[in-house]
Amino acid sequence: MRSPRTSLCFVVWNEKQGCEFDLPKFDFAGFDEVFAIDGGSRDGTVEVLQKYGVTVHPQTRRSLCAVYWQAIETSTCDNIVVFFPKGTLDPSIVHRMRELLLEGNELVVPSRMIQGSRNEEDSHVFRPRKWGVKTLALIAAAFWRKQGPVVWDVLHGVKGFARRAFLDMEPSRTGVSIDLEMVVRAYRLRSRMCEFPVIETSRPWGASRFKILPTGISLVKYLCREFRRPRPLRRHPEITPAEDFLSVVSDE
Repeated sequence: MRSPRTSLCFVVWNEKQGCEFDLPKFDFAGFDEVFAIDGGSRDGTVEVLQKYGVTVHPQTRRSLCAVYWQAIETSTCDNIVVFFPKGTLDPSIVHRMRELLLEGNELVVPSRMIQGSRNEEDSHVFRPRKWGVKTLALIAAAFWRKQGPVVWDVLHGVKGFARRAFLDMEPSRTGVSIDLEMVVRAYRLRSRMCEFPVIETSRPWGASRFKILPTGISLVKYLCREFRRPRPLRRHPEITPAEDFLSVVSDE
């Protein structure tokens, strides 16, 4: 039996400064393929990525959820590690995610919420994003967790996951709920998950594109849909990565 293969996927949109800051620190050893999905950068982001040998694919459908589906469609590997080069995290964490996936975990979350970690808001008295993430984590665990650890950083886009597990989760193809959805669906499927602490620093430049109020409303709407989801989730039969995407399309 062959060893599982792992892709590294960068998600970018006008992140030239972040790429210039992060890419020199990356060691791609151990990854079987490296590519990026670009949301339409016009600031030189694509050229920086290409300078470091990263193949760049234009994002074909708008929305955060669509990016992860495109990563699945693009990757030829069993596992995928997603990283946003913004200058806020140590790039070496991608190797920790890869190792934990190879150990059999199906969803790996670098956590900014657990002991030993740091969130960019931790130096502030008012921490709306952190409090909101922890509230969502408690709701998700209270209603859907049946076994295994509680996942606290339910809104971290940086993560590693098994292709097969992602397709079993069948997350939305549009919207911004992908991070929370993957944790909830992993609970429902009793997937093997883990978190490890990371240190997040404030963005040296730019600002988050996900505003608190509209994002919060979208996530509440997603939770309402999930509560109404009647049928139990099912595991797809084991097939090769090349067949995965076609199998899910045929199911819909």
